[in-house]
Amino acid sequence: MPMRTKAQGPLRGVKVVEFVGLGPAPFCAMLLSDLGAGVVRIDRPGAGGGGPAEVLARGRRSVALNLKKPDAVAACLKLLASADILLEGYRPGVMERLGLGPDVCLKANPKLVYGRMTGWGQHGPLAHAAGHDLNYIALTGALDAIGPKERPVPPVNVVGDFGGGSMYLAVGVLAALHHARATGEGQVVDAAIVDGAAHLMAAIHQLSAMGLWNAPRGENLLDGGAPFYDTYRCADGKFVSVAPLEPEFYALLTGRLGLNGHPAVANQFDAARWPALRQLLTDTFASQPRDHWTALLEGTDACFAPVLDLNEAPRHPHMRARGVFEEVEGVPQAAPAPRFSRTPGAIQGAAPKPGEDTEPVLLDWGFTQADIDALKAGGALG
Repeated sequence: MPMRTKAQGPLRGVKVVEFVGLGPAPFCAMLLSDLGAGVVRIDRPGAGGGGPAEVLARGRRSVALNLKKPDAVAACLKLLASADILLEGYRPGVMERLGLGPDVCLKANPKLVYGRMTGWGQHGPLAHAAGHDLNYIALTGALDAIGPKERPVPPVNVVGDFGGGSMYLAVGVLAALHHARATGEGQVVDAAIVDGAAHLMAAIHQLSAMGLWNAPRGENLLDGGAPFYDTYRCADGKFVSVAPLEPEFYALLTGRLGLNGHPAVANQFDAARWPALRQLLTDTFASQPRDHWTALLEGTDACFAPVLDLNEAPRHPHMRARGVFEEVEGVPQAAPAPRFSRTPGAIQGAAPKPGEDTEPVLLDWGFTQADIDALKAGGALG
């Protein structure tokens, strides 16, 4: 059985119904749960999974409903009648075909916030096409800005799925919830990864408009073009990051490295000197292991940090001091974020097994035992 905590956080009392899916929508539901919302996930009967390894599904309760049965759809609508937020991440039209589209659900609950998560959006020429994070950020210009000169490099899917998708869905449904509580009016939130990823590029558009981001990929200030904003391999094969953009911080880095006076170090923003400076930094960092440079530079204004892997990061003294990571039943994972002084969030438990909370949830949300028995008899419940 998953660990259960008493819900705490600024969203305590907010009721969310999540239709099981992959990636961005579950991450949004995890975030809302971490901040105190009560999230009920609608799972498919007979589905496997659950347990602490399913980090994105933590902190929910699960109800298994066979949505091919009209009684199960009716049960969903009864749940939604007292919900604040619905989250779904299917292709456009799927919820409508299930009989759970926005018109139906908002009729059952006019205050409902109906959150929809897709890659391409609910309309447009590509709305019904398959795609993944890499495709979505490719269309926004974000992917073209990432990687060396030779080719764009697929980043892990934080830029599209979780940055451009989940976080914008979370902001959207919470903004719409604020409006619903003030006016009694629910609405649909169309959160598309292409919209969010394009929005995340606002600062790069600004730099471009100012003439500060017009070189090819890999030759600009923040994309690895500047040798003082990059990563370097050390003698042990591990990496460090340096990012002293400000002249005073750059002088501190080069001074601590013993490089002041070298011709390549002068005139930080003279791009003609960058190849020589890059070679100098490459040779310097390659001369000692990562721990040597960490002891010399970490905690100073040299804008330095070692590049840690997923196993090292939770053990770093700063991350431990702040409690950035927690363990749930032995599985390390990020703690809730952001932090609140009066209403701190908390992980509400490991991922439930699909359907393990069906009867308790239905009873909590206003169903009678007779209602539940009837749903079982009709094959609507898992």
